[in-house]
Amino acid sequence: MKKDLLISLLIGEISSWLILLISQNLFQGLKFWWLLPIIFPLLCAGGMFVALFFKKKLFILYQFAKFFLVGGLNVLVDLGVLNLLILISAVSAGLGYSAFKGVSFLVATTNSYFWNKSWTFGSRQDKFGQFLVVSAIGFLVNVGTASLVVNLIGPQFGLNLKTWANLGALVGSVVGLAWNFLGYKFVVFK
Repeated sequence: MKKDLLISLLIGEISSWLILLISQNLFQGLKFWWLLPIIFPLLCAGGMFVALFFKKKLFILYQFAKFFLVGGLNVLVDLGVLNLLILISAVSAGLGYSAFKGVSFLVATTNSYFWNKSWTFGSRQDKFGQFLVVSAIGFLVNVGTASLVVNLIGPQFGLNLKTWANLGALVGSVVGLAWNFLGYKFVVFK
């Protein structure tokens, strides 16, 4: 219980700093930014506390809560790397965007493997080969969806290209979430 709460605090802290990095590319001058690294970890730990309450009766809810925290961190790692590449290069569409999205996905997927193996599913076996197969399909779903949104549909609702690039990445991550949870739970870390 204590370990889960400490890990959820750590995930919340890392996530808060990634949110601040991502916001640099989307909008400047976040008011009260300094509160995020204090409040966000507490919210993550609060969610884990609720999941721990239901652990004995609904173990899958507890496990999904851990997956959700790790998944949220992975989305932020994905967006953080993507935004860093966009910030450095000023490329937020086209083939360059798709390549950046591929790189950011691979970094987030590597992060995902270690968190899910050691904490979410607690697997002691090395299932990296199976993880890569499930993740490769997740890669196609995630990057394909993001590229479709950004490069084929294009900016909508008056959003600028950088904001649309982030929205496309977020849609790709959400679409891939269900596949990843089922694949990791029932194939990789069963």
